[in-house]
Amino acid sequence: MGYAIGVPVGIVVLFILMGLRTILEYQRGVIFRLGKYAGMKGPGLRFIIPFIDQLVKVDLRTIARDVPPQDIITKDNVTVQVNAVVFMRVLNPDKAVLEVDNYLYNTSQLAQTTLRSVLGQVDLDDLLTRREHLNEQLQSILDSDTDPWGVKVSKVEIKHVDLPQEMQRAMAKQAEAERERRAKVIHAEGEMQASKKLAEAATALQKEPSALQLRYLQTLAEISTENSSTVIFPVPLEMFRGLIAPK
Repeated sequence: MGYAIGVPVGIVVLFILMGLRTILEYQRGVIFRLGKYAGMKGPGLRFIIPFIDQLVKVDLRTIARDVPPQDIITKDNVTVQVNAVVFMRVLNPDKAVLEVDNYLYNTSQLAQTTLRSVLGQVDLDDLLTRREHLNEQLQSILDSDTDPWGVKVSKVEIKHVDLPQEMQRAMAKQAEAERERRAKVIHAEGEMQASKKLAEAATALQKEPSALQLRYLQTLAEISTENSSTVIFPVPLEMFRGLIAPK
């Protein structure tokens, strides 16, 4: 009698244990009953009907996926290698399972083709200097394309832009030439400002001859203190005409 009762109870307990599933807080469970979509289950200890229900767990956390280096020909015919990283998360677990076979793989492939398409339409200078704008453009396109899959692409970042060696040397020469040009412009602006100040000083000294005499004597004093050698300094007599009494 005990055997007759124990066997069914054991089968029921085994049946229940086989149907228990644990879903973590950051997961959602998509249920298929005899192959047909039957809803979702939230986090916790959940029960499904063994041999009838199938549970597919979907991670809702943000996932970072590397985009392998892509050979890209820019608008100005420069070949570069560019790689990026895509940050995405699942918003609708049922769509991520029902609408696409593998949303991670498909999003990665879509990111590669989008990267080549978008960056192939810009010049090399824009690729190097307007990276933030290109990141936003890539994110907008990918987010729109993955929306039917229930996937949200929150951010796209271009990581590295590898240039050919000859292009790196050309850019280094260009940067050096630009630095030399700026140095010459700054020097020329300094010379111009100095010439303006000298012209103003000459005008002021011309109006006041006595100031010119004082400046002349100040220069003699500076030379006598700084140099121990003998210096012959011509002094024009016109400087002392104001000191000589007329006969």
